[in-house]
Amino acid sequence: MSTPPAPSATTQPSPPAPAARLGTTLLVVVTAYLMVGVDSTVVNVALPDIQRGLGFSRTGLSWVLNAYTLAFGGLLLLGGRVGDVLGRRRTLTAGVLLFALSSLLGGSATGGGLLLAARALQGVGAALIAPSTLALITAGFPAGPRRHRALSVYSSTAGIGGSVGLLLGGALTTWASWRWALLVNVPIGVALVLALPRFVAETPRHAGRFDLPGALTGTAGTGSLVYAFIRVSQAGWSDTRALLAFTAAAVLLTAFLLAESRADQPVMPLRLFADRDRAGGYAAILLLPAGMFGAFYFLTLFCQQVLRYSPLRAGLAFLPLTLVMFTTVRLVPRLLARFGTKPVLLTGIALAATGTGLLWWLRPGDGYATGLLGPLLLVGLGMGLSFMPLNAVILAAVEPREAGAASGLLQTLQWLGGTVGLSALVTVYGTATRHATGTPDEILTHGASRAFGAGALIAVAALLVAATVLRGGRRPPGRRA
Repeated sequence: MSTPPAPSATTQPSPPAPAARLGTTLLVVVTAYLMVGVDSTVVNVALPDIQRGLGFSRTGLSWVLNAYTLAFGGLLLLGGRVGDVLGRRRTLTAGVLLFALSSLLGGSATGGGLLLAARALQGVGAALIAPSTLALITAGFPAGPRRHRALSVYSSTAGIGGSVGLLLGGALTTWASWRWALLVNVPIGVALVLALPRFVAETPRHAGRFDLPGALTGTAGTGSLVYAFIRVSQAGWSDTRALLAFTAAAVLLTAFLLAESRADQPVMPLRLFADRDRAGGYAAILLLPAGMFGAFYFLTLFCQQVLRYSPLRAGLAFLPLTLVMFTTVRLVPRLLARFGTKPVLLTGIALAATGTGLLWWLRPGDGYATGLLGPLLLVGLGMGLSFMPLNAVILAAVEPREAGAASGLLQTLQWLGGTVGLSALVTVYGTATRHATGTPDEILTHGASRAFGAGALIAVAALLVAATVLRGGRRPPGRRA
C-alpha cells in the first residue's frame, strides 16, 4: 500500500520555536498523555458500580479493563509508525478525537457490549496518542537541557497519571456516578482538538511504502501476547487458551521480525537495537514496570481488603508516592548534568527495588504509617529517578524519521512489561495463598508479600541489565544510531 507524497508545506521542518511557544506545546502534549495515563486506572475503582449498573458477570467485568489493555498494547507499535508516516500532530489529533468520542459512547452506554466496544476504541485512540506525544517532544525539543527538561515533565506526567486516575475515579464514583469516570475525558478531548492545530507544529511526513505485512503481524502478534498474559492472570499458566495465544504470538512475532528485516519502511526498524545503550534501555524499560506495576495492584488490594479503605481513600494512599515522584523527576535534569545518566538511573532502580522488597515483611496488623508509607516513598523516589533517564537513553540520537517507531516500541515494551509483571505476580500470589492457613487478612497479606518479593527481584534484574549493558559516559550530542 502506498502513501501519497505529502504537500510540500507539510514536509518542510518547522523553524526552531521560541521558549514560550515550546512551553505551550509541552503543556498541550503532556495533557493529552495525562488523559491516557489517568484512563489506565480511573475505571478500576468504579468496577463494582459498573457491575451493578450494567449487570456484568465477574468474568465479563474483567473485560472492561482487558478490552482497553488489548487494543492499546496491541496497537502501540503501529500507532508510533503511523505518526512517522502521516505526521505526528495529525495522528495525535485523530487519537484524541477517537478517545473523546469513545469516552462519550462508554459513559452513555446502556449495555455491557456497548461499554466493552467503547473501551476497545479508547485503547485504539490511546495507541495513537501515546507514541505521538513522546515523538513530538523528541522532534520539537533540541537535544540537551531543553529536551531533558521536557522529558522530565513528560515522565512526571506518566508517573502521576495512574495515581490521579485512582483518586479521580474514587471521587467521581463516590460523589457522582461511574459514568463520569469516562465522560470526564470528553471536555478535555474537545479542548485538545481545538488547541493542537494552534499550539503544536506538524512534523514532516515521510512518504513511501507502508509496511503492511509488518503492521499486520506486529499488531496481531503483540495482541496475542497481551491476550495470553490476560488469560494467565485469570486462569493460570496451564489454561488452553493462554497456551494457544502464546503459540500464535510466537509464530506471528517471528513472521514480524522477518518482515521487518526486509521492509523499506519497517514498523519497528531493527537498527534501533544496533545501539548498545538503546538496546539496554529497552530491556530495562520492559523489566522495571514488570516489577513495579504489578506490585501496585496488590497494594490497592491490601488497602481495600485488609485496611478496609474506601476506593477514594485507597487512591489517596498513593498520594505520597505521587508527590515524591513528581518532585524528584523535576530535579533529574540537574542530576544528569552533574552525575551523568548511568549513576542516576542505577540509584533510582536500586531505590525502587528496595522499597518494593521491604513490603515482603508486610503483616496484617501493620497500619499505613508503619507498613506502607516508607516503602511507598522509596518507590516514588526510585521511579522518579529512573524513568526519565531511561526515556532519554532510548530516544537519544534517534533519526527524526524513526522517532515515532522508537517511541512506540518504548511504550509497547513498558505496557507489555506491566502486563507480564501483573500475570507473574498474580501467579506468585495464587501459589502462596493456595495452601496458606489463617484468617482471610493473614492469607491475603501472605500472598501479597510474596508478590512484592517477586516484584523486587524483577526490579533487581532491571538493575543488573542497566549496570552491565549501559555505558557510563554521556553520548556525544551529535551521534546517531
